[in-house]
Amino acid sequence: QVQLVESGGTLVQTGDSLRVSCAASGDTFSSYVMGWFRQAPGKEREFVAAVSRAGGRTYYSDSGKGRFTISRDNAKNTVYLQMNSLKLEDTAVYYCGAHDISGPLWYMPALFRSWGQGTQVTVSS
Repeated sequence: QVQLVESGGTLVQTGDSLRVSCAASGDTFSSYVMGWFRQAPGKEREFVAAVSRAGGRTYYSDSGKGRFTISRDNAKNTVYLQMNSLKLEDTAVYYCGAHDISGPLWYMPALFRSWGQGTQVTVSS
């Protein structure tokens, strides 16, 4: 089972950019599909983006498409989420998730089973 630790969350202003990271340990990182989710106060956790095991394929929700970029560095056992043009509604705790299930629907949010503790991103005006 992989262990995940997110970092990089902070207070930023609208329009800023921010990159959050998630470091993995405890298992073979390249065996896992990685994803980013977020949970705003009073809302359910929401899928943002996923990246395939080798990093060659990505998938985004509507909320992540266009402004966010997911990437991974298998040599560093780390997955990243680059967020640009941040908006107030991007304020949330950002979680990374992982799964090792194979198949054509590798990006499906329901497959993710391992989670980090989250990192808080707050966007202010």
